[in-house]
Amino acid sequence: MKSEPEEFSIDDLRKIGTSPWEGVRNYQARNFMVQDMKPGDLILFYHSNAEPTGVAGLAKVASEPIVDPTQFDKKSDYHDPKSKKEEPRWRCVKVSYVDHFENFVTLAEMREEAPLKKMLLLQKGQRLSVQPVRPKEFAHILKMGQPKKGTP
Repeated sequence: MKSEPEEFSIDDLRKIGTSPWEGVRNYQARNFMVQDMKPGDLILFYHSNAEPTGVAGLAKVASEPIVDPTQFDKKSDYHDPKSKKEEPRWRCVKVSYVDHFENFVTLAEMREEAPLKKMLLLQKGQRLSVQPVRPKEFAHILKMGQPKKGTP
């Protein structure tokens, strides 16, 4: 899961513990989140649009999908006037903080790793804020990042 750190960072998640992953407004990213992610699944928390970009640590899925309340909030950047309370378009999951990495894993470092060459994140044109990661890729990034509390 990607987030711009000035909007919502892994440090922000650590402070509050658990938060809805609101504001996803791409259908494919939403579907990855609400159809494929299950409570307890680990998440690579990626800082995007930062210097440098990369994986800062781990979070986990903390809930089944819920209705994203920002779609109904007219003051929200994520308001969707076409979404109706009876038929909401947007759902999200809650995520909980797990750990920071000892080694921030940069995008440039990931590009140099042969086991990650086919990772969706590294493919041209991939800008989704929620993307699947294959188990071997996940394990490789864990090894690179070294969670501070140890491998989960």
